[in-house]
Formats: sequence, C-alpha cells, structure tokens
Amino acid sequence: MHALVTRRKTTVAALLRTAALALLATLAVSWLAVGPARAADGDVAWTVRTASNGFGADRSSFSYGVNPGATVEDAMVVANRGPVPLDLAVYAADGFTTDAGQLDLLAKDGKSVGIGAWVHAAGGSVTIQPGKSAEVPFKVTVPGNATPGDYVGGIVTSLTQADTAEGINVDRRLGIRIKLRVGGELKPSLVIEDLHVDYAGSSNPFSKGDATVTYKIHNNGNATLSAQQTVSVSGPFGWLKVDAGKIASPPELLPGESRNVTVPVHGVSPALRLAATATLTPLLTDPSGSITSLDPVRATAHGWAAPWPMLVLIVVLIVVVAGAVILARRRRVRSKAREDARVREAVEKAVRDKGQQGR
Repeated sequence: MHALVTRRKTTVAALLRTAALALLATLAVSWLAVGPARAADGDVAWTVRTASNGFGADRSSFSYGVNPGATVEDAMVVANRGPVPLDLAVYAADGFTTDAGQLDLLAKDGKSVGIGAWVHAAGGSVTIQPGKSAEVPFKVTVPGNATPGDYVGGIVTSLTQADTAEGINVDRRLGIRIKLRVGGELKPSLVIEDLHVDYAGSSNPFSKGDATVTYKIHNNGNATLSAQQTVSVSGPFGWLKVDAGKIASPPELLPGESRNVTVPVHGVSPALRLAATATLTPLLTDPSGSITSLDPVRATAHGWAAPWPMLVLIVVLIVVVAGAVILARRRRVRSKAREDARVREAVEKAVRDKGQQGR
C-alpha cells in the first residue's frame, strides 16, 4: 500500500527572555514516505488503508474521476497496533512536489484550495482502542465551478503529543494519497523554459570538451504529467551532433509546478557556435493507470564554444610563420645588398684599371 507519512514538530511553550518580552520558538520537520501505511514511535503505532467497497479492494490510494458539482463518498480504515487508545485528528490537505521529487502535503493550517478544501472526514477525528480498527468515512464535494483537470492531495490521520523535555509538540501524520480528475476539457501541456548551454573546453587543443544544458520544465496545463527527456548539442548546420544519452524522467509535476533540470553532455567539439536542443515527450496517466505519450515539445538555445587552446596555437603558428617569412626576406635583402656591393666594387675596379692602362 502506498501511504503518505509525515511528522511535524511545533513549540508548546514560550521562553521568557525579559519581563516584557516572550519568544515563541518553532521547530518544523516533515517528510513524505512511500511504503507500509504504518506510524510507530515507542508506545504509539497505527496503520491506515483504503476501505474495500464499490471502488475496489486493496487500493494503493484513492483515485476518482468526477464532474463539477458531484459528490463522492469513500472511507479509510485506521487500525491501532499499540497498547494505548488513540485519539487521531482526521483532515485533508493539498499536495505538492518537493525538491526531492516526492509528494508532500500542506500542514493542517496551510491554505488548501483543492483536495484539502473539498474532502471532509466525518467528525474530523476518530478514537480507536488498542488492537481495534475503525472505518473513517469521508466525502468529496466538488464545487460546481471547479476548473477541469487534476488535483492531488491526501487524507491524513494526525496524533499530537507533548515532548516536555524539548518543550515542543510532536505531530505525527499518516495518510493516503487522493487523486481527483475533474471532468471537462483536459489540457495537458509541458513547456521548456530558460534553456541555456555552457561549454567547458580542455587545455589540450586537440581534445573535446563538455557542455552543460540547463532548463526548466513547467506544467502549464491542467493535468498531472511526467515526461521522457532527450538532449543533444551540435555545431553549425547540425554538424558534430552529440547526444546526452539516457536522462532520468522527472517526477510527476502537478498543474502549475516547475522543475529545474541540468544535463551534462560529454565529448562536444568546440565548434565555435553550439546549438542545444531539449525534447520532452509528456506522459499522461489516466485514472485507470494507463500511460499515454503526447506530442513532443522541443526548444533550442545557442551558446559559444570558442576553441581557445586551438586559437592560441594557430596564433602562435601564424606568428612563427610570419616571423620566418620576414627573417627570410631580410636575409634575401641583405644577401642582394652584399652582391650589389661586390658588383659595384668590381665595376669600379675595372674602370680604374682601364684608366691606368690608358696613361
């Protein structure tokens, strides 16, 4: 079973600094885990699972396709595996994707506008005796003006206990994901934004270098999407093309979410002007779990890859050749000047000798 497991801590006491000033310190820790729907800490342990009903048995999460204005009723089963009674708060919250690519839920006091606002558990709490379980019904009420598309969140069971040693409340949360698709026109769409390419060459003028391609994947549609990615770098006119190889798919992005991507590309020739092309093939999952590949999305950006070591080498060779040409020219000029001087001396000597003979 897939469950959402989170834990939060908040202070329960204020530390008095002066007679006129009180300071409230807050410590918050939260995470999302996927695995057995179980929370345990000392004498506290409970599990959650989906109820078996007309929606199915042994479901890993709650998933619905409904129209605006519709209502859905379902239930979650909570079991107390510990030795003491449990008083659990039950509520829903909107989901979001963390920087680590995991689904997390807003805190109870967070501002939910989708799942967290539309899902309400009966009573808002449940008390379970040791070794017992209880079915907690909840109702999903979709507003008549709800925007079509995907909404993701979860229904949460929460236990708050005081930790007097640390002066905090420890809020342990255990829940199950809810995915809701509101009927209407579905507009799945991913775009590539802020595409850049940078080049780092080698000090060896005859070696290739590495390019780094960065971009942002933005889900600007109304459906939850993942994607297959490809990246390539080429020189002018598409010459010297190099593919980045296999790139891991990003986590599913909820509508409106973005994710930054950095892709290294090795063995790129310093072709002076580079073109980096990123291609996304969006992947749409329907409520039944089937995955559909949508039309690819492409973007291209350009960057400079000046082969500086090679250019320096060429400049040095040009200087050497030019110097050799100039030196050879100067040698020819000096040699011709010496030869002309010998000729003049020989002519002058011949003229002098002839004049002496005439006397």
